[in-house]
Amino acid sequence: MNDPNDTLPPKLKSIVEDFQLSESAEKVELLLDYAGRLQPLPDRFREDRALLEPVEECMTPVFVAAELDADGLQFYFDVPPESPTVRGYAALMAEGLGGTYPEDVLRIPNDFYLAMGLEHVLTMQRLNGFASIVAHLKRLATKLLQ
Repeated sequence: MNDPNDTLPPKLKSIVEDFQLSESAEKVELLLDYAGRLQPLPDRFREDRALLEPVEECMTPVFVAAELDADGLQFYFDVPPESPTVRGYAALMAEGLGGTYPEDVLRIPNDFYLAMGLEHVLTMQRLNGFASIVAHLKRLATKLLQ
């Protein structure tokens, strides 16, 4: 049987493996650590919020933009500081997918985050939000392929 992690880009796979090696309390701490690493929006997105797309299905107000250049994809997120677990997830997605290509994003299993063991430390509502973020990133990747 194939390991679902085999379809993950190398940086995202490494992040998933870090979570797999962590105990429950450590998983939350690791997610909060990522929250502190979420990069601020570049000026162009702060100045023109219309460049960001809302992740409508997410209860937390999450906005994201994707750009593709010679160095690959970059995702830019805006998530309120009052939602540290969602900020952490956004940051790990931005880091794990940075420099990949749209095809790489489309190969990611929709529920890859379950391999991280997050269902043991987060609510189902929060996990549904994570699934919505993955789905939205895939929509952005599809647009960039056109």
